[in-house]
Amino acid sequence: MAWVETGAGGYRVALDGDGRVVCRNAAGRDLKSLPSKLGDDPVVTQLKQLAEWLAAHERGCLEDVERWMVRSLPVPAAVLTAVWPDDAWQGVLKDLVVTATDGSVAGFLRGADAERGLGLVDLDGDTVRLTDGEVLIPHPVLLQDLDELREFAVELGVSQRVQQLYREVWHRPAQVPAGTEVTTYAGGRYRELRELVGRSNRLGCRVRGGSAVQPVTEGGRTVEARVWVGDYYEYDECETGALSWAGPDGRALPLTEVGPVAWSEGMRMAAALYAGRTIQGDETA
Repeated sequence: MAWVETGAGGYRVALDGDGRVVCRNAAGRDLKSLPSKLGDDPVVTQLKQLAEWLAAHERGCLEDVERWMVRSLPVPAAVLTAVWPDDAWQGVLKDLVVTATDGSVAGFLRGADAERGLGLVDLDGDTVRLTDGEVLIPHPVLLQDLDELREFAVELGVSQRVQQLYREVWHRPAQVPAGTEVTTYAGGRYRELRELVGRSNRLGCRVRGGSAVQPVTEGGRTVEARVWVGDYYEYDECETGALSWAGPDGRALPLTEVGPVAWSEGMRMAAALYAGRTIQGDETA
């Protein structure tokens, strides 16, 4: 840590690894808490503002990479090499499964260098270099070797900041049923609509027109997964409805037109809403 002198009593302050302002007195002894006299010290104020900025930057990195993954967007390798020296970016990107755009090379991202390319550890435990101009951080439902990658990740002690390998996935059935709705997770009863709406918001789903909605961009097209939650009075009893998907024009899509990522993300949302249902009258899952 880099210690900075304050303007009072020889105290020095710094940011620790958790983003907290820590303090030492003039004798060099670490203090358990920040003295009240330093509450308005300009140096302390600047460190707190820096900690807030760093936390927001880290959240932004996480959100950007998760968006790349959910959309399975091609990412310029030059972008990854440019941001790799940044600890926040590296902490989010390291150990994600990265593939060539055609899926021919896949491995855990361990390094990024402008001259040597991206360094990956593949399923054989070998370090390989990916020098393509663009790469993918694929949604897990698109990874053919998902089970093997999960097992190897445990062996390597891999910890991913972005939920990729351990994100819940639902594979679209080989024989997609006719119609526009999936009722697997319909009928989850809640004591009050506000509980269901609150759970939707905590899951990152917007509630609009009586439905929890989750937009998913796949193959250049944005579709919207929808689960009916109700438009009743907020204290009324309610239950989860069927899951459906709508195209850009708002029309309900036949299930045969729903892509694998949109299918998985929609089912993930519906399952999460159903899991919060009221059970045996008073207990909530």
